[in-house]
Amino acid sequence: MPTAVLPRGINASMIVGAALFLFSAGWFLIGLGHVWSHPVVGWAALPFMAALAARACLRVWRRGELSAVGRAFWLRIGLACAVLVAGVVSNAADATAGPDAPSRHVSPLTSALLLGLLFFAFGAMLRLTSWHRTRPEWIRFGVDATIVLVTAGVLVWHYSLRHIGLTGDGAILPMAGVILLVLLAALAMIKMTFAGAGHLDRQALGIITAGVSLAAAGGALAPHLRAHPHLSGTMLAAAFISLTAQLAAERQLRAPATPPPRQPARRLTALPYLALAAVCLAVIGAAAPTGGELLLLAICAAIVSGLVAFRQVSALRENNRLLDTVDGNMRQMRGYQEQLDHEVTHDPLTGMPNRTLFTETLTDVLATGEPFHMALLDMDDFKVINDRMGHNTGDQMLREIGARLAATIGPADSAARLGGDEFTVLLRGRTAGEAAALLDRLLDVVRQPLFVGGNEMTPQVSLGATAAGTGDTPEELLRRSDVAMYAAKSVGGDRWAWFDSLMDELAAADVRLGAHLRQAIARDELFMLYQPIVELPHGRFAGVEALVRWRHPDHGLISPAVFIPLAERNGYIVELGRWVLEQVIRQAAAWQREYGDRAPAKVSVNISARQLQEPDFPAEMAALLAREGADPRGLVAEVTETAVLGTGAALDAVKALNTMGLRVALDDFGTGQSSLSLLVDCPVQILKVDKSFVDGVTTASPQAVIVDSLIAITQGLGIEAVAEGVETAEQAERLHRVGYQLAQGFHFARPMPAEDIALLIDAPAGIPAAG
Repeated sequence: MPTAVLPRGINASMIVGAALFLFSAGWFLIGLGHVWSHPVVGWAALPFMAALAARACLRVWRRGELSAVGRAFWLRIGLACAVLVAGVVSNAADATAGPDAPSRHVSPLTSALLLGLLFFAFGAMLRLTSWHRTRPEWIRFGVDATIVLVTAGVLVWHYSLRHIGLTGDGAILPMAGVILLVLLAALAMIKMTFAGAGHLDRQALGIITAGVSLAAAGGALAPHLRAHPHLSGTMLAAAFISLTAQLAAERQLRAPATPPPRQPARRLTALPYLALAAVCLAVIGAAAPTGGELLLLAICAAIVSGLVAFRQVSALRENNRLLDTVDGNMRQMRGYQEQLDHEVTHDPLTGMPNRTLFTETLTDVLATGEPFHMALLDMDDFKVINDRMGHNTGDQMLREIGARLAATIGPADSAARLGGDEFTVLLRGRTAGEAAALLDRLLDVVRQPLFVGGNEMTPQVSLGATAAGTGDTPEELLRRSDVAMYAAKSVGGDRWAWFDSLMDELAAADVRLGAHLRQAIARDELFMLYQPIVELPHGRFAGVEALVRWRHPDHGLISPAVFIPLAERNGYIVELGRWVLEQVIRQAAAWQREYGDRAPAKVSVNISARQLQEPDFPAEMAALLAREGADPRGLVAEVTETAVLGTGAALDAVKALNTMGLRVALDDFGTGQSSLSLLVDCPVQILKVDKSFVDGVTTASPQAVIVDSLIAITQGLGIEAVAEGVETAEQAERLHRVGYQLAQGFHFARPMPAEDIALLIDAPAGIPAAG
């Protein structure tokens, strides 16, 4: 047979308990108008109800995740229900057995058992934890509790105890039982209303409070049941207590083990006003039989009391409304303050901690003395992305990179955006090997393709890492990480490097060399050389590329690969570039005056990205051309791909130079952020193919394929192509065979002074190969 499915939250024991209660209550109510021939039947269900309640309470007591105070409460209630089983059986025997049955006689055993029940119940209630109060709150609590106790005492005396005689067999014990039961009910109501539920579920305690109150009311009916000797107030009291204890325990089993903290609310407590109303009604009821002036005074007193209570309630409600308004304003102010605090310590673009918060975190971790590692990340070629695709694209990339970093590090680690395209991570609780593995993973995560605005990009970062040491400060850790990061960037980027003390020495040497470079012009240490550009295949002289050199008084000749990047880093490149332009334009003008049409048709000069960004650079170039009297058609402005990507000031400057008459050459094409769209967007007349491609032109290599493809593109667009770095005859022959007409490199000539270029101009034949 299929198993019946009970509604959620209801089990079989609850159904049995409810059925037994309905039987007992129905038997009692029918007994008010009918004399049962077998009174013991009315008692039969009560022991089973008490046993079910005890079982449910002890199940809660065995719930391990409940607090110790909560488990102790349910243990005492369970023991009280267990004692109730024996007490009901004993009371039933007293009432239904013996020659005087049915009888109201209560044996000493029954009295002891019922008093034991009350003992456990009182102990459970008194040991419930209350929330902490201030002194004024305790005073109000004491007044309210006194009101409830006095009201309960007056009502019970008036309606019950005064009807019980103080003499005769068994008179004192019923009176004591009723008094104790009323006190228990009052205590439960006070706890529930004023002190809170403590470690219990509030609904469970509410059920118990209702049960004890109903039980007290049932016990108080004893004086009114004298005409029904087969009935007892204990029947109702035991039924109510058993059912509500079982329901409360079942509710506690389904409630969270730890109830949420309950904040004291400024609610209006109705219990004292209900007590006042009950007393007023009792006074009117007592005066009604007498009538006359006494009844009138009772009614007037009740009306005045009601009006005073109404006035107080109105005032309290208005105060609460004003306090709620103040609380709302305070919460709003706290919200604004929290938002302001967040904005001060977090990056508005990515939502990550900013430099301020990261520095505070570093300071706190350093104070603990625990070992940790720190890394600084800087995006490679981020300026190119901003210039080429716009700042919105750059912002989206920064947000994505920040999210990837935060998702990759551990829960104890921290990630922050310092500003611009710089991020930093704090790695805690890791060995050097574990930190290195995480840094490798960070690089891999950052490299994952990113789709922004329909474009697929592959972000790359350079990363510098260092380990914290004794005496370190946040500033020192950031400095070391920055040094290591630039070391990684200087060898190509897209990698990470540990800080090494040698880096500081190199950085110090870099600073010293940079200071010497700033004095090189004044000390006449810089000079110009010119490398010929020739026509293929015969090697006829076609032009020159101007190259700056530095002869240091102590270190001798310093490679341009050293001092040009140095000038880029320290900002001296603008002044250095200005000096180079002056020398080259002056020399080109001199050749034009001396040789006329035989002067070099192409005098190429490299212009840095920083120079192109200068707002007055085109005007400065125009003034220099006019001052020296040089024909701009004989000059070629060589710029790199990365310098003119996008539509920024650099590209505008290149277009302005082309408008003046200078030709434009893209230098080292294919080695940077190459984009064929540059050949359309930028006014390019010459494309210079980088040496790294030319090196592989004589083999079946990818470089050879690129070289072949580029010449096809330039021929189709009407652009001249110059192959750089030609070092062998085989390379020259292969380049000419695929269509290159211009080349330069050591195979033809090394860079030489301007005086030697004059010899080439006068030479009737081409430049002889250098071998």
